[in-house]
Amino acid sequence: MGAILRLFLAERRGAFFAGAALAALTLLAGACLLALSGWFITATAIAGMSVTAALAFDVFAPSAGIRLAALTRTAARYGERLVTHDAALAVLAGLRERLFRGWAAPEAAGRLADRPARLLFRLTLDIDALDSLYLRVLVPVIAALATTLGVAFLIGLVDAHLALAFSLIVLGVGALVPLIALRAARRPSRRRAHALEVLRARAVDLVAGQTELIMTGRLAAAREGLAAADQRLAEADDALNRVETRISAGFAMAGTLLLALALLAVAALNGAGTIDAPAAALVLLLVLAAFDPFAALRRGAVELERALIAARRVAPRLAPAAAPPAIPRAMPGAGEAVRLRHIEIRREGAPLPALTDIDLAIARGERVALVGMSGAGKSTLLAAIAGEIRPARGEVAALPSVLLTQRTELFRDTLRGNLLIADPEADDERLLAALEAAGLGAVVAGLPGGLDTRLGEGGLGLSGGQARRLALARLMLAPAPLWLLDEPTEGLDGATARDVLARLGRAAGPRSLVLATHLRREADIADRLIVIAEGRVTGTRRRGDPGFAAALEALRPD
Repeated sequence: MGAILRLFLAERRGAFFAGAALAALTLLAGACLLALSGWFITATAIAGMSVTAALAFDVFAPSAGIRLAALTRTAARYGERLVTHDAALAVLAGLRERLFRGWAAPEAAGRLADRPARLLFRLTLDIDALDSLYLRVLVPVIAALATTLGVAFLIGLVDAHLALAFSLIVLGVGALVPLIALRAARRPSRRRAHALEVLRARAVDLVAGQTELIMTGRLAAAREGLAAADQRLAEADDALNRVETRISAGFAMAGTLLLALALLAVAALNGAGTIDAPAAALVLLLVLAAFDPFAALRRGAVELERALIAARRVAPRLAPAAAPPAIPRAMPGAGEAVRLRHIEIRREGAPLPALTDIDLAIARGERVALVGMSGAGKSTLLAAIAGEIRPARGEVAALPSVLLTQRTELFRDTLRGNLLIADPEADDERLLAALEAAGLGAVVAGLPGGLDTRLGEGGLGLSGGQARRLALARLMLAPAPLWLLDEPTEGLDGATARDVLARLGRAAGPRSLVLATHLRREADIADRLIVIAEGRVTGTRRRGDPGFAAALEALRPD
């Protein structure tokens, strides 16, 4: 929790305290408005009993005070809403940025690839839960404390002992009831947090995988699982709503008891001649509004456990991590595009290294295919060359590179927006040229929106082949002398794949190409085949060597 609070104070310290001050001013103005109105009505009624008192009674000063309190409450409420919500939204945006930057670091994305829902939930559910920490807990607590002390001061002007008793009762009950509610809400809050994650994950799986679910006959089971998660969420919500109702009942009972005690105390003071009737009315009305400042804590006490859960998940990512040791990486020697020396790479939790003792040199302009069985380490080697994976030992020297992974990563944006990721300065002429080089020129020319055509999530709106070509067009825009491609035509039909490879070869020009593949058609564009098995380089075949054709023939055909 400390990391979250420090972020609030570091980014919006002024707004943090200004929002709490405006909330307290709103509540205090409301209490003063109620109390002053009661005093004024009572005093006016008493003054009206005689002509002399009526003529001497000043109606203008109390009326002005009532108007001032009403205007102050309205203005303070408006200002409090603006300031607190602006501060909360700004801090939550900062939280998302920090988390995203942490997960965008090298190697972090790879660890999240197996559980992508975790990133989604941390950036949405957990950050949204922290909204309640400021708006429904911190601000109401500070405002309630300040308002109670302010009201106690006003009561103290009438009687100090009454003010002290008021403060002890209100602050004691105001702390005790939320603490009891927090304890009661702990279990259902945890159940709700878990059920919400399960519900969202199952909903995403149902929508994204409905075709596979239908083909395997699991659609009904998936729907039942989603309904079960929704039922558990509803049960947790019901439990939390009951806790919130009990908080309201607790404050109502405490308020009634406090008002009864105040009535007895005021009657005794009035009988002793210590206070008059208007002052008694003022005190009673101040006591009547005693627990209004704690009303906002009803939901805050219920949601605090959820915010604490979110803080425990998020806070470790906000703390500045120790700088990892620098990746041994340098520019290769003259005439080289890649130079690897004694590389060893270990995956977290894996008993054996993914790559062992890799020594490899690739010349500038050379086209190399990494071939081998699935799981041999080809993709890992590409990631190491690209700087995405830190080697346990050894040295990586490579030219600036761009990596095309097996998965086509497209975003819910326009065609132009997806392409500009590679080069934000590229004009439409360059974008269209890249699309033409990738074989999408005619397709884009036939779209009514052209480059402004919007894609759905994951490139929805394009076929699989078109999406892969768009990713290749984006790669062609990147100003990098080294292209790293991981199975660039996997999933394409033979004719489309050969067309893509031909275009890719022409667009590469003098660049160096490194392909990871087990397909014959992809390896056929290479000058050299490097065979990888069980994390080691087991052989090298150059075009024209006796074993090149045999190694090529051993790969999977179209």
